[in-house]
Amino acid sequence: ISTIKLAAQFRFVDFLITMAHEEALQMTTDSEEESAFSSEEEEDFDDELLHFEERSDANDSDQMPAAKRARTLSWKAETDADRVAQTLRFLPAREPGPQLSAADSHSPMSLFKLFFTESSVANLCHNTNAQAARAIAKGRKYKWRDVGVDELYRYIGLVFYMAVVKMSSIADYWRQDSLFSLPFPATVMSRDRYRTISWNVQMSHPDADKENDRKRGTAQHDRLFRIKPLMNTIRLACKAFYHPRRNVAVKERLVACRAKTGMTRCTKVKPTKLGFKFFVLSDSSNGYTVDFSVYTGKNSFPTDRGLSYDAVMSLLDHKVLGSGYRVYMDDFYTSPKLFTDLFALKFGACGTYRDQRKDFPKTASNSLSRNSSRGSIRWIRDGPLVCVKWMDTQEVSVCSTIHAAYTGERVQRKIKAQDAWKTKILPCPAPVTAYNQHMGDVDLSDQLLQYYTAQHKTMKWYRKIFLHFLDIAANNAFILHKELHGNMTHDQFMEEFIAELCGVTPKAAPKQFSTDHVPIPGAELTSNVRRIATVGRRICVHCKAVHGKKEQTPWKCQACDVHLCLQLNRNCFQEWHKNDLEHFCDDPFMLKDIE
Repeated sequence: ISTIKLAAQFRFVDFLITMAHEEALQMTTDSEEESAFSSEEEEDFDDELLHFEERSDANDSDQMPAAKRARTLSWKAETDADRVAQTLRFLPAREPGPQLSAADSHSPMSLFKLFFTESSVANLCHNTNAQAARAIAKGRKYKWRDVGVDELYRYIGLVFYMAVVKMSSIADYWRQDSLFSLPFPATVMSRDRYRTISWNVQMSHPDADKENDRKRGTAQHDRLFRIKPLMNTIRLACKAFYHPRRNVAVKERLVACRAKTGMTRCTKVKPTKLGFKFFVLSDSSNGYTVDFSVYTGKNSFPTDRGLSYDAVMSLLDHKVLGSGYRVYMDDFYTSPKLFTDLFALKFGACGTYRDQRKDFPKTASNSLSRNSSRGSIRWIRDGPLVCVKWMDTQEVSVCSTIHAAYTGERVQRKIKAQDAWKTKILPCPAPVTAYNQHMGDVDLSDQLLQYYTAQHKTMKWYRKIFLHFLDIAANNAFILHKELHGNMTHDQFMEEFIAELCGVTPKAAPKQFSTDHVPIPGAELTSNVRRIATVGRRICVHCKAVHGKKEQTPWKCQACDVHLCLQLNRNCFQEWHKNDLEHFCDDPFMLKDIE
């Protein structure tokens, strides 16, 4: 796996260098292609760039600001023909899909290690040990020994085990006196060891954190300093080992946290109300996280074009991705300025928009109203931009540089008529159909993250983000495995993944027995018994069945009601239950022979 991982990383670095060298040549080629347009094509394209038919003077319209132009327009209906100004060719920088060979065997853990490499985990161990030493020096009272790479992988395995097997508290995973006791966690590490590692997990060195904290309030202070070492590694791996297909989506993702850091955001309309905001670029076909950034406040991005504009631009690098991609987004990001700039970079865009946003059409001429029938369509084209309104149960507004306004798509809707619900076929704009399809697939990705999330309560905000990094790595590893092999469900993947991390195999995982399987004395002690050492002794059924010996023991299993040796050098009780030999209890001739 190390050879495959290094080869893929070298290919990705070589690819970036090649793209830098070819950028100047590409600019020359583009200019030559543009100059090769025939005069007829230029006239057609110029006609498309005429913003709207209602202009009285084309020269005056060219000088007219977009906001003023948007107030002088009237809407067209679905009966009016529309066509796309220019179709962008899809030219990805690499072959879309996993950048790994499907002919090779890839286990869940080997794919996870593409994101959490052994070198990055070794760095985690170094920083975690330094943090523990610092805490003990400050007076924390707990036992500590330095954590190593293998042990930290086992710790991560337990984190995901707890994501699959839900209990009310961390301590419940190590309880042995409960009806719901779990034997597996105790075989991986003790409860106290798990807790001390959780208290001290650190992605950056404590001394470097202290130095960065001294700069608080200045321009040199980095709010993401505590997470950047691991974040940069994972972002690079996400881009190196997978290249997205044509349709991608930009969405925000909230990681729940109530820490008062100045970076948490409150969103009342989301299921997660308060937390850290991630801007995420995902492949719409499978939900793979291609890239992400973390919101840190008003100064998250250096430009003054607005948070929504900069968030999208920071995730779309045409040198890495290529050209002709179709980017879908919601109304937080959509703006005419962003879409036209993306189109200039040869990225198509489609997204819902807010009517009151700057530079969008404000005219009421021929627009939709409350009395408009369901399925009504209105649209306006401005060069590559088309703004579409569609009346469903409520008005839907979508902007696109990819689609024509209406190309004959139909949808089914339940409509109440004469006190009865009937199915009706309604016209639907092409941008709305495409938006629902490709943004809906990304919503499924968010659900996939929530099925087996590593998130749980922590005392430090940066450990919340560390757990989300685990979620991203595990989810991307599952998608890569599905793309390469496709022979595992999510449940099966997680089972094998956890077993590999914890250093066991699913077949060798400890079997959970009833609490009735406990050793008890073979006879009750009464006051008239003289030979206490020999009372209740019987032949051990395991020694007789397996070794053919007649060893006697005073201990028996309460549930099986058979005698079994329980000594330091001969633990037949454990071997009997581990090897599933209880079926001998159903053989009366076997037990009679032993007696």
